[in-house]
Amino acid sequence: MLSPLLILNRVLMNGVPELEIRLVQTESGIVLPVKAQAGARKNGITGEHDGQLKVAVTQAPEKGKANAALAKVIANELGLKKSQVELGSGATSTSKSFVITGIEFTELNSRLQARLES
Repeated sequence: MLSPLLILNRVLMNGVPELEIRLVQTESGIVLPVKAQAGARKNGITGEHDGQLKVAVTQAPEKGKANAALAKVIANELGLKKSQVELGSGATSTSKSFVITGIEFTELNSRLQARLES
């Protein structure tokens, strides 16, 4: 079994201090920590919060609907297929982990940086 590799992505956003997203490479995929905001006005990646990717969805947090919407937003925003994004932990919490598969670590890192810089 491979030991997890912790990587900190430092992204400069419009001249403000660097942000950190804590990605972990495991045998099952890349673990992406997410801070969820359900019931928002619009869907999208809104930045970084305490080492997590902050993602907002309009769905209410009931019966897994918000979790499914989060996976879809992450996939769309990062140019992934929905099948590549799976909830790993945090089903009832605002702090979640999504497992990303079918993409190289460096490619996901690049896409995250590009998305956060835009």
